[in-house]
Amino acid sequence: MRRTFAILFLLFAAAALNSQVLEPVTWSFKSEKTGENSYEIVMTAELEEHWHLYAMDIEEGGPIATSFTFEPGEGFTLSGKTLEVTKPEVKFDKSFGMNIGMHSEMAEFRQKVTVAQYPAVVKGYVTFMSCDDKQCLPPRDVDFAVEIKGTAKAVTKPAEKPADKPAAAETPAEPVLQEVTETPVETTIQQGTPVPVLPVETPTEEPKKGFLKFFLLSMLAGFAGVLTPCVFPMIPMTVAFFSQGSDKKGSAIGKALIFGISIILLYSSLGIIVSLTSAGAGFANTLSTHWIPNLLFFILFLVFAASFFGAFEIVMPASWVSSSDSKVDRGGALAAFFLGVTTVLVSFSCTGPIVGALLVEAASGDVLRPTIGMFGFGVAFALPFTLFALFPSMMNKMPKSGGWLNSVKVVLGFIMLAFSLKFASVVDTVYGLGILSRDIYLAIWIVLFFLMGLYLMGRIKFSHDSDVPHIGVFRLVLIIASFTFAIYLVPGLFGAPLTRISALLPPRETSGFNLLKAISENRGGGAVVTTTGGSAICGTPKYSEFLHFEYGLEGYFDLEEGLACARQLNKPVLIDFKGHACANCKEMDARVWSDPEVQRRIRENFVLVGLYVDDRTKLPDSEVFVSKVDGKEKKTMGKKNEDIEISMFNTNTLPLYAIVDPSGTPLIETRGTDFDIQAYIEWLDRGVEAFRNK
Repeated sequence: MRRTFAILFLLFAAAALNSQVLEPVTWSFKSEKTGENSYEIVMTAELEEHWHLYAMDIEEGGPIATSFTFEPGEGFTLSGKTLEVTKPEVKFDKSFGMNIGMHSEMAEFRQKVTVAQYPAVVKGYVTFMSCDDKQCLPPRDVDFAVEIKGTAKAVTKPAEKPADKPAAAETPAEPVLQEVTETPVETTIQQGTPVPVLPVETPTEEPKKGFLKFFLLSMLAGFAGVLTPCVFPMIPMTVAFFSQGSDKKGSAIGKALIFGISIILLYSSLGIIVSLTSAGAGFANTLSTHWIPNLLFFILFLVFAASFFGAFEIVMPASWVSSSDSKVDRGGALAAFFLGVTTVLVSFSCTGPIVGALLVEAASGDVLRPTIGMFGFGVAFALPFTLFALFPSMMNKMPKSGGWLNSVKVVLGFIMLAFSLKFASVVDTVYGLGILSRDIYLAIWIVLFFLMGLYLMGRIKFSHDSDVPHIGVFRLVLIIASFTFAIYLVPGLFGAPLTRISALLPPRETSGFNLLKAISENRGGGAVVTTTGGSAICGTPKYSEFLHFEYGLEGYFDLEEGLACARQLNKPVLIDFKGHACANCKEMDARVWSDPEVQRRIRENFVLVGLYVDDRTKLPDSEVFVSKVDGKEKKTMGKKNEDIEISMFNTNTLPLYAIVDPSGTPLIETRGTDFDIQAYIEWLDRGVEAFRNK
């Protein structure tokens, strides 16, 4: 009864607005091929801002759930139930007094179909109810018809069916079909065995997604550079330069702007040089995985940290500074430019390590990152100088120089020392040295951040440090953050995943002691992995002496072995393209593969194959081959796996997850970085279903 009154109330509210026809939901329908004679009808709803669509699964007493009705037809059969691909967001609905799942902006639903003869036309209608924060519209039906012609995809423009069915004399509009032809592609898994591959979706947003985040990080580094003892005291001197010798306010403003722009151009030019000398993705991959650059960066960060601790100063040649400073006396716009140059050179003893660390991080990514990073650093570094030059009265509110400036340097030294281990860990992991395990890595971090907290309390002093007579509010916040982070790291020593920082840490399997794993094995939670068909693997995998899966999962590290086992067990293959130095791969392991339901599905339904594209293990002479992709000889396991990924899926992004049958043919679309656990589970289930319907 409560549900009836609620719906009647919402319908009357909608009827009161009959002077305005609202259509906040637009439906589109298409088909996607997932295997031989296997398709999925993809039904997508796009919603206007502030409107929502109810989920398919609604408790009794709630609103009208979204549902799909398929009409019987010749030439095809439906497989399973309609899947709600987009995970609904659960919110409390005041009208119904309950938590209800709903979709905003976009919702995707899929229905599996097996086609027996072509062409096949899948017809039906969707029933749904849409609301915003103030009103609801009556339940509506939208007709659809999707035609499947062989390997063609058909996209329909829906003909809408009102809530009240039309009279028999009225003829509903016919759906408009638009065909998109799929072209079969051939590729090779290894040394020449052709495998037909379906067009697949590959993640393309990940590299671009980090630009804004990196720009903001670079600006933060620029502000940190200003708050150092060799930069902060220069602000009053530069303001004095713009304040004297000119009675014209406009002239002072012009010179201040030239001064600020000069600093930005100098730092940006440094970024442009690094960008131009970076040879694209190959250069970034070398920096990320090769032992030479990573060892150099490790040493470089140690040197930077020692400099900030006061062991020595990194300075520019005195002749450069003197030459630039001598030109400041000439006056005018040129003097403002050379004052900017002098400021950059003189401050290099403090900003040099920050700039160097930023360029190391930037050069390990997209070719544009160095320029973006240095531009952000230059903007933040120049901003205080320029603002104080434009508004000298702000100087009165500026904090005075003192021992806190040196504290900024020392804190940055602790942070650089901690991050230096990241480069040492890459060398250790990629080359399988087994020196810097996860527990040793975490132990060093715990000590470093504990010492940083003691330093901020004044219990530890470095050269040039002054006494700490009292602790201010901001320093107290930093002390709390340091000790809290150190305590947060402690469970990682015993096997905790530390999900939020997993991208910065070595893999969990490198730990010498994993208490959580030991408890699980003693309880029988993961010591032996079996399936209804026997063991989850068919024998001892190659490279298993130094490569392992987390969470007790078993699998292969060679695609040929994995496919052979899949044929023997009659299972689909889950391929995990990953890297030792891949931050997103570690984060996916920690945030998605740690879920018990994900692990259960992988164990029971798949033969797991992990392919490291950055591993430097040499291939036996008998396995060395010349790639058909680039014509180059592949001599390492990583290069072989990278060639497989490019050949099969035309991408080298990491991580990349693919579900294929025992012959290597993809069953559904690939998947990249996505931390939605439920969506990942549904993707695994669709892969199993596609294999069973094959």
